[in-house]
Amino acid sequence: MPSGTHEYIQDPRNDNILIYVNGEIIPRPEAKISVFDSGFLLGDGVWEGIRLHNGKLVFLKEHLDRLYAGSNSIGIDIGMSSDDLTSKIIQTIEANNMYSNIHLRLIVSRGMKSTPYQHPRVNIGGPTIVIIPEYKIVTEDSKDKGLELVSVNTIRSSEITQDPKINSLSKFNCIQACIEADRLGADEGLMFDMNGYVSTCNSTNFFIVRKSEVWTSTGEYCLNGVTRGAIITLCKSNDIEVYEKNFIIDDVHSADEAFVTGTFAGVLPVTKIDQQMLSNGKKGAITDRLQRLYKVEVNNLYPKK
Repeated sequence: MPSGTHEYIQDPRNDNILIYVNGEIIPRPEAKISVFDSGFLLGDGVWEGIRLHNGKLVFLKEHLDRLYAGSNSIGIDIGMSSDDLTSKIIQTIEANNMYSNIHLRLIVSRGMKSTPYQHPRVNIGGPTIVIIPEYKIVTEDSKDKGLELVSVNTIRSSEITQDPKINSLSKFNCIQACIEADRLGADEGLMFDMNGYVSTCNSTNFFIVRKSEVWTSTGEYCLNGVTRGAIITLCKSNDIEVYEKNFIIDDVHSADEAFVTGTFAGVLPVTKIDQQMLSNGKKGAITDRLQRLYKVEVNNLYPKK
């Protein structure tokens, strides 16, 4: 059973899902790519996690815009328009007869190589495109009880090393932080940027609340999450002061509340960081309000048919 920010209710239907692989929609046991694929060999590609809610793909444009921007920045030609890619996603959903409480992983790698070597000149053919839809519902327990975070030594990369704003398949930086946090008994690792400021968690975006103000990082050294952006917008439209700024770990330890955001779980409270208890070990009031505002926003944007 997964834990922390990606804890979900196990669903046996996931054993028999149909997966899109390069133009074919095939049963999970048959869904395979070559050992010569760039994604397998090098983590060379981009990806998105997208929710299906009430028959609609949540913030689809924002996700696809980020996917295409990332692929363009590293020189991958997806080979189809965003409208064509959307139709492939819809075909996959319809083949599975799915409607809601679905989390999709959309993966684009640079494709096949003639030999295991990093240079794109040894690539042959077009990109590899995979769409994996799964039945996933976040547990109520993780929405309410609060996560435990720990500061980790693994720092965020930068634009001059590996741009953290690209949602790359090469996730070793985050995996290293994840392993470090796991060894310290926490749900996620809280990561710093190269200047020592608090940046993000290893798989979610991080926020604190101080004196009714919501703070998050500048976004320079973290993935600019779609849900992160939605929460910033919700704060502004609901008279909650929100700031994208630099802050240090002492600001975190003395915060009134903290929470994280992500496509899968939305908004999750954080109640403990580095042995420092926040909001009396319970979900804070502003975190609770933003959870409810986000749920209402998604339901309003994507109502039941």
